[in-house]
Amino acid sequence: MLAGIPTENHAGAAVRETVLGDVTITRIKEYYGSVELSAGTFFPEAQEETWREHESWLAPDFVDAATGVIVSAIQTWLLRSEGKTILVDTGVGNHKERPYSPVWSRLSTGFLDELATAGVRPEDVDLVINTHLHVDHVGWNTRLDGRTWVPTFPNATYLMPRADFDFWNPANGHEPKLGRGNQNVFEDSVAPVHEAGQTLLWEDSHTIDENLRLDLAPGHTPGSSVLALESGTDRALFVGDLLNTALQVVEPDVNSCFCEDPAAARATRRRLLGQASDTNALLLPAHLGGHGGAEVVRDGDKFAIKTWAPFARL
Repeated sequence: MLAGIPTENHAGAAVRETVLGDVTITRIKEYYGSVELSAGTFFPEAQEETWREHESWLAPDFVDAATGVIVSAIQTWLLRSEGKTILVDTGVGNHKERPYSPVWSRLSTGFLDELATAGVRPEDVDLVINTHLHVDHVGWNTRLDGRTWVPTFPNATYLMPRADFDFWNPANGHEPKLGRGNQNVFEDSVAPVHEAGQTLLWEDSHTIDENLRLDLAPGHTPGSSVLALESGTDRALFVGDLLNTALQVVEPDVNSCFCEDPAAARATRRRLLGQASDTNALLLPAHLGGHGGAEVVRDGDKFAIKTWAPFARL
């Protein structure tokens, strides 16, 4: 059984929150709905028959059965651990110019209001973790101040994998599978916090405290990373985009169209699903709708959902 139990904040407002060991986890929503990509486009390695086989439980939380369009969440995991306030991924952000990712262009969401409802002001955040540097994971790193992008969280250290920092830096001339989908992202959401002296570029692994550790998990991007939570007998893995949809639990060899190294992505996904199964860890990807995550078990050479996370459905 899951160790965490849903709770409410001090004001009684409903907050999607659970406690694992000494760590409190709160789910902060920025967006939930269509990402304007069909299942076949987003996951070209999955056959239409595969989606139909699992449609009874994938719809409506992960795919729109009527249109075949993927349904996704943009969310941040808010952690409180050893007195620190930590954000895992920062979504899309407001007012960002995304000419090649129009679904994320010039948004105006209430993300900071959602954080406030959870009792967190921007100046309260101690650490920001970007599991990787795609457009939908770094947006709220910065906000507009007049015409200037400034760090949204002025007192935070931003933890970024060096491999991704180097890969997405336009000066280095890489040609990613995302194409121009990340255009402007480094300039408006990464470089400003680095120039402000607020980044820590880590390699291989990085220990945050007694409960939390970052490890590289390459494949989706060169610097894709996983945040491992181990506190008491409780375990959780924040796996970023190694799982973009719940289908990848039962079909772990299916990649998204955005995976830079497909073979490495498959290997990493299988390794982490196996780790989660063997340690009874709660899997918390960046984009799962519904309950936001799950515990999984081995099912032959694949995996299956054991139980959904204890968060309210979006």
